Amino acid sequence: MEGIIIREYQQEDWTRLIEIHDNSRIIELQFAGLRDAFIPLAEAAFKEGLFDYTLCVALVKGKVIGFVAYSEDELAWLYVDPLYNCKGVGKCMVKYVIENTYKRPLCVEVLEKNEPAIHLYKSMGFETINICSGVMPGNELFNVTVLCMERL
Repeated sequence: MEGIIIREYQQEDWTRLIEIHDNSRIIELQFAGLRDAFIPLAEAAFKEGLFDYTLCVALVKGKVIGFVAYSEDELAWLYVDPLYNCKGVGKCMVKYVIENTYKRPLCVEVLEKNEPAIHLYKSMGFETINICSGVMPGNELFNVTVLCMERL
């Protein structure tokens, strides 16, 4: 998809981030058989420290269509409006994070059965280094298994 612009998050983006996360997160959790573990972004952002990360949004024609949150060595959040899936938005945001972080390896954790996300990260040079199980951050009532992936 052409014309994708990445910029820093602004407060007026919040409502759109909620829409994107809540619609995408349900799909992500369904892949892992964890639909009942859903927590809306209005709650998850604070439980899981969204604003502790560098937060950027992806725009097309001025409309926010995705967001990414990262630190020096971790890509922690990446969500794309489902209407824009498979159009290169996720790749554009991952590329942005790779270009704007310098500590290596760059890490990401992906729910074990989230094949679209696993495929995206593999296509961007990430490799699975470990498989970990534990409780879901922000919703500790649910057990999860994640692929711990790294990009050198």
